Amino acid sequence: MSAIYGYARVSTTDQDLTIQRAALEAAGCSVIRAEKASGTTRQGRTELASMLEFIRPGDTMVVTRIDRLARSLRDLQNIVHELRAKGAHLKATEQPIDTATAAGKAFLDMLGVFAEFETNLRRERQLEGIEAAKSRGVYKGRPRSIKAEEVKKLLADGMGATEIAKQLGISRASVYRLARMP
Repeated sequence: MSAIYGYARVSTTDQDLTIQRAALEAAGCSVIRAEKASGTTRQGRTELASMLEFIRPGDTMVVTRIDRLARSLRDLQNIVHELRAKGAHLKATEQPIDTATAAGKAFLDMLGVFAEFETNLRRERQLEGIEAAKSRGVYKGRPRSIKAEEVKKLLADGMGATEIAKQLGISRASVYRLARMP
């Protein structure tokens, strides 16, 4: 017997999953996996990984919109490929997506392109905003958490990069980078 599983995702911890959960319940999802994580990568999305692991042939994975599943075309295609390889399907409640049909597959690909385009535009606007703030002297970046002098002193005292990194709670690459600073 096939099952219908729901997947809900929001990007930040202050966002709410209630509306997505309600839509997935209305779509007949027997299990709903939800998480608060960025959609730009699959890294750290344990609920998605769990769902992709246990979904079986004939099952359907339901999302409200594909941007809840992936923000890059590559990730979206990889997820759909994994579902197809397992004999499962993908549907969206707010978009005419059903990978069991040719039209649904085509629409999925088109929306995936637009989701990635939107992410790239947002990134460009963010960088433009940062540059504008820097030119006004408003944006200074994150303050340094460790002083290069401290790293250089420890190196001069004969301590190795690995030991310094452990002591200061930074990476070895940071030790080397700070050691090169004037």
